[in-house]
Amino acid sequence: MTEEFVLDLDEGMLEYFRDMADVLVDRCGISRPEAVARINRQYADLEVDPYPDVLCHEAPEFWALPAYYGRGDHDHLPTGDPDADAHIDFSRLPVHPAPPRDSRFWTLPG
Repeated sequence: MTEEFVLDLDEGMLEYFRDMADVLVDRCGISRPEAVARINRQYADLEVDPYPDVLCHEAPEFWALPAYYGRGDHDHLPTGDPDADAHIDFSRLPVHPAPPRDSRFWTLPG
C-alpha cells in the first residue's frame, strides 16, 4: 500500500493516481476520501509499473471516470476521452454506489 492508495506505486504513479482522484473531486463533486475509495476499489488488483506505467498513455480522466460511472461500453457511458464523451450529458448518467464505508478501500478519514 502506498500513501492513500491500496496499490504499490512509485512517486510518479502516486502523483498520477492523485490526479485521477482530483478528476473525481472536480468533475463529480465528491469528497477526496470517496474519490480515493472509488479508485482503490476500481484498481485494487492492478499491477502498476513504475512511472510511466502504460496507464499514462491516457489522461487521468480515462481511468478516473469509470470509478464513478462505469466503463463506457455503450453510448451513454463515458469512456474518459473528452472528445468521445463530448455528447454525454453527465448529469443524467447513473452513478455507481461508493464502496461500503467499512471496506479496505476507504483509506482517508472523512
